[in-house]
Amino acid sequence: MPKRTSVVERSPVRIVMVTMDGHLSGAAARAARTLSREVPGLTLSVHVAAEWDDPVRLERCIADIGQGDIVIVTMLFMEDHFNAVLPALQARRAQCDAMVCAMAAPEVMRLTRMGRFDMSGTPSGPMALLKRLRGGDSRDRASVGARQLRMLRKIPRILRFIPGTAQDVRAYFLTLQYWLAGSEDNVANLVRLLVDRYADGPRLPWRGTLKPRAPVHFPDVGVYHPRQPGRLASSADLLPAAGQSVSC
Repeated sequence: MPKRTSVVERSPVRIVMVTMDGHLSGAAARAARTLSREVPGLTLSVHVAAEWDDPVRLERCIADIGQGDIVIVTMLFMEDHFNAVLPALQARRAQCDAMVCAMAAPEVMRLTRMGRFDMSGTPSGPMALLKRLRGGDSRDRASVGARQLRMLRKIPRILRFIPGTAQDVRAYFLTLQYWLAGSEDNVANLVRLLVDRYADGPRLPWRGTLKPRAPVHFPDVGVYHPRQPGRLASSADLLPAAGQSVSC
């Protein structure tokens, strides 16, 4: 019977996130503190393309990509942004445990490699799903966006019981959900999902040990009240009445 590897003996995991702006930096920093208690030695670095006018920040990003075990890239559309790191991403792609590229220029998206899901080849079923998410031309952008979000949430449920590559495709769409509903919990569960499924090499003992929870979704339009449980509600009708005592 194989020896069970203790937490102390498991290798640390380096997570690298590269994105356009820093709106999730705070959530990622808090998630990293939580994750470091579950995965000792785990590092989570976030690099923001909007800050790359500082050469030092860009060099730090490229260096981290070169060492990243799981690399997540989002929202790189501008040529000045993605061309600055594209060679580093291409060089690291085959060496890292997984590279997840989403909502970015085609040159970046094609670098996605998650288990048996590989976007570098001929477009197939998963790519058709992505095209459907983009939607057709419509003047009602709000309606298109709502349909895209509904489909994004439906796809993982459809793929849940299909074996093989479909499970890697499902992990990709779950990653999109975690990112789009960015919060401390969602970022932490995004990392748990990817480490639990794709940790490899010296990090292989981490695989299957983490328990990612489903993405937490937030209403597109909501109302805030400090005495409302969770502080947010989808409708003003759900807010506590004046003078009503509510446990938070």
